[in-house]
Amino acid sequence: MEKTHTSKEISLTHPLLKSDLKGPCKTKYAVVSAIIASMASLLLGYNIGVMSGAQIFIKDDLDLTDTEIEILTGIMNLYSLAGSLTAGWTSDRIGRRNTLTLTAIIYFVGPLIISFSNNYFWIMVGRFVTGIGIGYSVIVPVYIAEVSPVTMRGFLTSLAELAVNIGLLLGYISNFLLADLSVHLSWRLMFALGIVPAVLLGFGTLFMPESPRWLVMKGQLGKAQEVLTHLTASPEDAKTQLEEIKETAGIPKESTSEVVPVPKQSHDKSVWKELVMKPTPSVCRILMTVLAIQFFQQASGIDTVVLYSPRVFEKAGMKSNSTLLGATMAVGLVKTISIPVAMILSDRVGRRSLLITGTAGMATSLVMLGLGLQIVDGYVMNQTWIVAVCIVAVLSYVSFFSIGLGPLAMAYSSEIMPLKLRAQGVALGMAMNRTVCGIVTMTFISLYEAITIAGSFYLYAGIAGMACVFVYICLPETKGRSLEEIEVLFGKREKEIKGNGKNLEVAV
Repeated sequence: MEKTHTSKEISLTHPLLKSDLKGPCKTKYAVVSAIIASMASLLLGYNIGVMSGAQIFIKDDLDLTDTEIEILTGIMNLYSLAGSLTAGWTSDRIGRRNTLTLTAIIYFVGPLIISFSNNYFWIMVGRFVTGIGIGYSVIVPVYIAEVSPVTMRGFLTSLAELAVNIGLLLGYISNFLLADLSVHLSWRLMFALGIVPAVLLGFGTLFMPESPRWLVMKGQLGKAQEVLTHLTASPEDAKTQLEEIKETAGIPKESTSEVVPVPKQSHDKSVWKELVMKPTPSVCRILMTVLAIQFFQQASGIDTVVLYSPRVFEKAGMKSNSTLLGATMAVGLVKTISIPVAMILSDRVGRRSLLITGTAGMATSLVMLGLGLQIVDGYVMNQTWIVAVCIVAVLSYVSFFSIGLGPLAMAYSSEIMPLKLRAQGVALGMAMNRTVCGIVTMTFISLYEAITIAGSFYLYAGIAGMACVFVYICLPETKGRSLEEIEVLFGKREKEIKGNGKNLEVAV
């Protein structure tokens, strides 16, 4: 079939996409693409982290109640459902790369609205827009997983979580550096700074390739072959990967044209039917795994520490705003520098081992934090050693989170979802993640007033312990396997006999 060119075709003539890319350069190409995509995750982290300190100044400036602050802090996670539930459909329609461009625009508009807000209503509008961007950020690990070499996929998909934590840290730093400005100006500048990485992401997407797996789903085999040639070690590897992707996408092996017709089932109601209404046993197990791992990531209380760490440290005995924000910045720093451990080890020791270690460490740290806060309540005078115990417990907790559930929950979810269902399946996981996060963050103050702050962290410790048991029993290892091979891990393949029984189609 003769190749035709239209204005809608995806350009493959970017400076990074030269025909003479060889060896390590191809790895660099995948790495650069992953780094650019991860800017969306950095924006997610920044817009969550900046609220930790900004809420102090917003409360004073607008004279808000604790309940209003509690809602304002956590509601963005529920708003993100609007983005996460449509992100899969959008990325299947317009592509992973164009979805990231749209995400950059949303992240530009949201903080801009907040920065110019003069009342509670308009801040909520800005948080709503930003929340949609957070929902769309679910495409980041999907895109990275689909462009990464097998040997580097664990490392590169972990870039998204590293970027989230860098964003959190930058949010904390902006809180600390701008805290001495006037109450009216400080929080507005904190949010306005988030516009800068949004602009960088928007320009960066112009230099990224489209996902080869998305191109195959669209029948664009020629373009997929060209992208894979620049992402793999040799033309032979590119051809082998293309054949595997074609099989997974349901395209016959004999189809060799640059553009082939494909059924629309990946983009319409049949996807939700195959994913939710009438899934095969293996797809059902995959979906339950994705939902469970996303539930445990947030239900174990990470965002209560991220968003309310100044309150936690205040309960432990700290008083001044500068000390509270400095300790919070230390949390962001430790959380960030722990991520490379998971990035380096995930492709060596495996995802499963890191998840078990991380969840067990989280549970232990939360128990220690609960004990420290419980002891604080028994003293009239502040005890320095108790404050130190609480700080160590918090730092230990975020460190274990960052080597396990932090980077690997979304990376693992992106790996195990079948190609045709990946965008929507991961989006459902993100919806679970954001819903639980919203519930946890919007109820934390009320929860610790009801059962004490120590009791709250004991509760989160129990959930982290349950997560450890779940990982040990239910999660297989995915290290070193292609995305197509991983589909087999969650149950035997069902053979659908068609015609007279001579033609067997393998379905996952």
